[in-house]
Parts: sequence; structure tokens; C-alpha cells
Amino acid sequence: MRGFKAFLLRGNVVDLAIGVVIGIAFAAVIGAFVKDLVTPLIAAIGGKPDFSALSFTINQSKFLYGDFINAMLAFVIIAAVIYFFVVVPYTTLIERSRKEPPADPTTKKCTECLSEIPKDARRCAFCTSPQAA
Repeated sequence: MRGFKAFLLRGNVVDLAIGVVIGIAFAAVIGAFVKDLVTPLIAAIGGKPDFSALSFTINQSKFLYGDFINAMLAFVIIAAVIYFFVVVPYTTLIERSRKEPPADPTTKKCTECLSEIPKDARRCAFCTSPQAA
């Protein structure tokens, strides 16, 4: 039992459970949004008040393709929300944090003639003036 308890209380198991619950709740909200707002708006353009009523029958088998259209709309909206509000900000944040600091300079300016010389040079190659260490 001790190992099972440790497994359940590990951070990633709890995080995953929270993510699943939030995902289910989010899917319900998006489903309602599609069913109550988006579907009637799109259907108003096409002349039908609701896609869920769309169906056809073959040999007494009813095919509810309107429900499928509603489910596809919900999927596309969920995917768009996840992409634009989670993936894009996350990748932008990661790219900003991965920027490497500029490399150490390998050259410096001569104090007399302002030519570029190696950083460790003791004399300028152009004017031969001595350089500080």
C-alpha cells in the first residue's frame, strides 16, 4: 500500500488527473458554445436552425450527420483555442528563454588607432602601440 500511495501522490499523476478533469469541463463548455451559438449562426446562413436535426434514412437506419457536423465544429474550435491560447504563447515563452547570451568578444579596439585587434594582444598590429592587459 505504501508504494501505491506514493504513486498516487506523485506530482505528475495528480497534475494529469487535474488536466483530465479540466479538459472534460472545457469540452462541455465548448460543446455548449458550438451547439447554442456557433451552430445556429452558421445554420442561419444556410437556412437551417440547427445542424443536429439534419439526418437521412436508409432501410430504416437513421444517420444523424447533423450531430457529426456539431462534433466537428466543436473539435475545430477546441483545437483553435488550444493552439492560439496555449501552444503559441508557450512556444513564444520557450523561445525567449532559450536565447543564448552573446558570446565573449574575441577582439578589442586599439587605444591609439582604434583598429580591431585580438583581445589578448599586447601590441597593436597596425600602429605597434603597447596595449593594456
